[in-house]
Amino acid sequence: GTFILLDGETFEVKGNWEKGGKIPNLGYDFWYQPRHNVLLSTEWGVPKILAQGFDPRDVEKGHYGRRINVWDWSERRLVQELDLGPGSIPLEIRFLHEPRAAQGFVGCALSGEIQRFYRNSEGKWEAEKVIEVPSKKVQGWLLPEMPGLITDILISLDDRFLYFSNWLHGDVRQYDISDPKNPKLVGQVFLGGSISKGGPVTVVEDQELRDQPEPCVIQGKRIPGGPQMLQLSLDGKRLYVTTSLFSAWDRQFYPGLLTEGSVLLQLDVDTERGGLAVNPEFLLDFGKEPGGPCLAHEVRYPGGDCTSDIWL
Repeated sequence: GTFILLDGETFEVKGNWEKGGKIPNLGYDFWYQPRHNVLLSTEWGVPKILAQGFDPRDVEKGHYGRRINVWDWSERRLVQELDLGPGSIPLEIRFLHEPRAAQGFVGCALSGEIQRFYRNSEGKWEAEKVIEVPSKKVQGWLLPEMPGLITDILISLDDRFLYFSNWLHGDVRQYDISDPKNPKLVGQVFLGGSISKGGPVTVVEDQELRDQPEPCVIQGKRIPGGPQMLQLSLDGKRLYVTTSLFSAWDRQFYPGLLTEGSVLLQLDVDTERGGLAVNPEFLLDFGKEPGGPCLAHEVRYPGGDCTSDIWL
């Protein structure tokens, strides 16, 4: 759960970032805000465990994470731990871009929650659930209930919208976070996933949908996998989505990805009222690479973007 420090010019390893003291057992994503003298990190799981695929018994054994770890930025030491509950598995974490705002959001993959973290009046950090994606009761799947599996989140540069992907359910959501304590769903679109009509999974109880979604087909290709990593254009009008999570998990949940490769899709975003729509003219198919199918993952803008830029 610690960090390696690289030289900013040569990328040579300079050592560990932290300077002693207690360290977390697990790590994954992080975000920092020097104005508040803080770095927050999350926890996925034990690498040798998750690399073998997902087994729910490993959650019960404590092999997956449940905490946001709070670090003193200047002293580089762990000062607080926020327990988000058993089976939460917090992955991607994002501060609001406004540097004076001591708050943000974290996506909890397995529990299907978006938690808002914030600094209280006493200077301590807290977290509260503000969004929950209910699991669906299903037949023909690994377990009797299927979580959404929130694998990525991002916040638009103007801090108005929060986006996240449910890799298993197959939808990307857009929430208005003008009031961060009370996000409002304003956009949703399905891009593949495990509950599409005509697939092996039957949904027998669903708290959100009346019917299983139609398969996502673009330019004659049925999209394999589910929506995973996200990236938003700087003007907020185009949301890019990839479909591969991690090869061992791809093999387990979407084996077709290994033979077809993943894809990059584009969603058109209504930045006035909210809303998402698939762009049928955009499809980057990584199954047609010269060296064979590829599993594309992260998306980045060379000059910076809303998942990497931090204002001071």
